[in-house]
Amino acid sequence: MAAKKISIEEFIELSGKYPILDVRSPGEYTHAHMPTALSFPLFSDEERKVVGTLYKQESREKAIKKGLEYFGVKMVKMVEDADSIVKNETKTVIVHCWRGGMRSAGVAWLLDLYGFKVYTLSGGYKAFRQWVFAQFKNVYPFILIGGYTGSGKTEVLAAMHKKSISIIDLEALANHKGSAFGAINMPEQPSQEMFENKLAIELFSLQKKFLSIGSQDIQTIYLEDESQRIGLVNIPTDIWQQMRKKPLLFLQIPFEERLKFISEHYGKGEKEILINAIMRIKKRLGGLETKTSINFLLEDNIIEAFRILLHYYDKMYKKGLQNRESWEALCTDINYHTVDPTAVAKKIIQHQTTSNVRIN
Repeated sequence: MAAKKISIEEFIELSGKYPILDVRSPGEYTHAHMPTALSFPLFSDEERKVVGTLYKQESREKAIKKGLEYFGVKMVKMVEDADSIVKNETKTVIVHCWRGGMRSAGVAWLLDLYGFKVYTLSGGYKAFRQWVFAQFKNVYPFILIGGYTGSGKTEVLAAMHKKSISIIDLEALANHKGSAFGAINMPEQPSQEMFENKLAIELFSLQKKFLSIGSQDIQTIYLEDESQRIGLVNIPTDIWQQMRKKPLLFLQIPFEERLKFISEHYGKGEKEILINAIMRIKKRLGGLETKTSINFLLEDNIIEAFRILLHYYDKMYKKGLQNRESWEALCTDINYHTVDPTAVAKKIIQHQTTSNVRIN
C-alpha cells in the first residue's frame, strides 16, 4: 500500500492521533516546526546545502543522485528510529518536508516498504504555514485581562484555566513576561515563526473545543492585555487588531500590594541581571531615576528600587490604554484589595456570569 497524500485539513485532524515526522534538516526544524512534530531529518544541514546547490547549479538528476547517496546509508537507522517512535497499533505515521516533495516522498517510500501506514502532507510545511496565517484571519471571542504591572494577570489566567475556563497565555507561548525584566528566569524565546505556529494551534484547539461543546454562552477566550511586542516576538497583526477592540477587564489592585507582589517576584533575582534590565529602559526612565533605582538595588532595598520602576510602568501602561480607541467603553474595573489570583479569578467568573458583556 503506497503512502497517501492528505490535505492540510486532513492533516490537522490526524495530527493529534499519529506521530508527525518532520524530515526537513535540523536547522529548518530548529528555526520553526509544527508544535507536535518530531525531527526526523533525511539530510543534515550540510547535506541539504550540497543537494540544493547541485539542483540549482547543475541538474535535478545530479541532485537526486547525491541525495540517494546520502539516503542509502541511513535507511536501516531511519527504519529503526521510526520503529521506536511509532507505537500505535496500526503503525501509522505522518511524514512531511518543506513542500511535500522529494524528501517526504523518499522517507514515505522507505517506511511504507517496511510496513508502516504512511500519510504525507500535500504541500508540506509550506501548506501548514498558510493554514497558520488563515487562523489569524478568523474572528475570536476574546476578553482581555488588563491591569497595571504587578496585578498578577498571568497568575489570574492560570487560576481561571484550573477552573476549565478557556485561556491563551501569550507570555507562556513567547517565553517572555513582556517587559524589560520579562526574559529573567525564562527559557530562550522561540522564533517569530515558531511563536505563530504555537498560537495558531492554540486558537484552533479552542475553536474545536467550542464546536464540540456547542454552547454559545461559554465561547469566550481570556488572554492578557499585552503590547504587540513580547520580548523579541510580535503578536500577529490581525490578532493584535482584534485584541484592541475587545472588552477589557481591568484589575484594580492597590499600588502597595502590587509593589509587594512584584518585589517578591523579581527581588530574588541576580542583581547584575536586574541592573541590566533597568539599563535597557534608561532612556525612557530617565538618568536620575535609573541611577536611584540601581543604587537601591545595590543597597538591597528591593522595595524602593521597584517603587520607582512600578511608577514608570504604570505611566507607560496608562498612556497605552488611553491611546486605544474607545477604551473607556470597552473597560470594566475588577477591584480587589490584594494580589490574590484565585480570588480575583473567582470574581471575574462571577462578574461574567452576571453581566451581559458582548464579545463578538
